[in-house]
Amino acid sequence: MLTIALPKGRLGNQALRLLNKAVDGLDKLDLSSRKLVLSIPKKSLRFILVKPSDVPTYVEYGAADIGIAGKDSLLEAQSKVYEVLDLGFGKCKMVVAGFPDKKDSWINKAHRRVSTKYPNIAKNYFTSIGENVEIIRLNGSVELGPIVGLSDVIVDIVESGKTLKENGLVVLEEICDISARLVVNRVSLKTKKNDMTWLIDSIEKVLEE
Repeated sequence: MLTIALPKGRLGNQALRLLNKAVDGLDKLDLSSRKLVLSIPKKSLRFILVKPSDVPTYVEYGAADIGIAGKDSLLEAQSKVYEVLDLGFGKCKMVVAGFPDKKDSWINKAHRRVSTKYPNIAKNYFTSIGENVEIIRLNGSVELGPIVGLSDVIVDIVESGKTLKENGLVVLEEICDISARLVVNRVSLKTKKNDMTWLIDSIEKVLEE
């Protein structure tokens, strides 16, 4: 039996629509259920419903053979999984954002303060461009950081940019494109190769249509 980690929420619903096209008999799956484990014995498939940011961890440690996760979760978790397909939905961008008139206001400081839900992504990005920053991790609305003076800029995902605009912020730098990815456990790819190859190929065919 293959175990697939699905993210809860909108990304999970989009993932399920894709899987429904790739595999017959999944139409009865209810992601709104309070159950955390859903099995389809006739298809030898089991689904576990997890927080989006936890998908890479479940796959890396073998609790799930396959997972669907946003590229942001993969980059932040830095998990040792194989990324096999870009699924093409959940598209957005990881960006540095702040007030346009304060873009260079930090230059006279020892370093720039960055508030974010993605400390690893932020640290790696600024290190790659040779900039020393102080990372401030937030779990809520990171846009508030620059507004109240907690940080100079934020690092966050942006889809429409509406929230930034409503708070007077703009995109200052683009870090990378984000979308949903299909990831697999390294050991499972060897021990369950036939079943996994079949599922991956089925999903790939849907994407090519």
